[in-house]
Amino acid sequence: MCAVVDHENLRLDVDAALSRKVAELSAQIAAISPDGEALGEQIASLLGGGKRLRAAFAYWGFRACGGSAAGPKRQAAVRVGAALELFQASALFHDDVLDAAETRRGHLAAHRVFAARHVAAGWAGDADRFGEGAAILLGDLCLIAAQRELSAALIGIDSDRAEQVRATFDRMGTEVMIGQFLDVQLSAQPWGDDPLADEERTRVTVCARSASYSVRYPLLLGAHLAGADEATLAALDAFGLPLGEAFQLRDDVLGVFGDSSITGKPSGDDLREGKRTVLAARTMRLGNAAQRSLLSAKLGDPDLTEDDICALRAAITDSGALAATEALIADLTAQALAALTAAPLTDPGRSTLYKLADITVRRTF
Repeated sequence: MCAVVDHENLRLDVDAALSRKVAELSAQIAAISPDGEALGEQIASLLGGGKRLRAAFAYWGFRACGGSAAGPKRQAAVRVGAALELFQASALFHDDVLDAAETRRGHLAAHRVFAARHVAAGWAGDADRFGEGAAILLGDLCLIAAQRELSAALIGIDSDRAEQVRATFDRMGTEVMIGQFLDVQLSAQPWGDDPLADEERTRVTVCARSASYSVRYPLLLGAHLAGADEATLAALDAFGLPLGEAFQLRDDVLGVFGDSSITGKPSGDDLREGKRTVLAARTMRLGNAAQRSLLSAKLGDPDLTEDDICALRAAITDSGALAATEALIADLTAQALAALTAAPLTDPGRSTLYKLADITVRRTF
């Protein structure tokens, strides 16, 4: 749990907004057909977990730009945060299909849940394909719910501000989808012959697919809602983009070295999934012939044993790639904090953004 997200009752209020939206969606599903009720249950299950960091960045971006701790605009900021959580849920359902992931937040991934449901019922056709189809539709439902929650949040908000928030949310969605495609393409392209080019492509993909919607766009959504001027928006952008990249790099490190009881994913799962990360690119660039050969042979093997995982971790560490990635995280964080220090923001928003930044790059979850 992230205590900073609890400040000003934010987590409870975002959770309440999400519960209302899930109840509304579940009622609509039930009215169409009880056969679809498992969809609502799976959405509720996924939304029951999560760090709520995106909602927190939106809310504290709003507060740092002069937004009030009470009143209609504050409620709008909470609901924008809920829309971001629904958007993330959509991305996670789709990600798990694209990555062939087994688990999410300590539970079976949705496509695996529906595949098992297919097998247990003895239905016709391919169970895995059924599960993947269900998970894709779950992601689509969450994306629709996110747009509906955003629209509801903006009722009664000044039309110019509402349009800025809407345009920013739409731009975020487009960028994430392009980033998802770049990630799929990256996994199909040649890898290892030019590690510098590999890393450059990976960082472009990271920024589009994850970094921007994790920190940058949530901050800008809150800032627009508060009526921030161009100078403040530019300062928050300079803070959010490097911090968002550091956030994803920390995720990549945890995907290889994290504690599964904390992260909710099997240890080394990113290695089994063959994720093309900066960590992997730097191992190929800095490692010796044996380390490079091991990574080339084993990255993306779904049948990796614990001994294989340990050997790959050792190669990544001994090559210097882990230390180099940690140094990059530190450098990006320093860039972000310098921009935050220079930004024309107010407290308690500014001080809370410092705390959120620290949690983002030092987290173990």
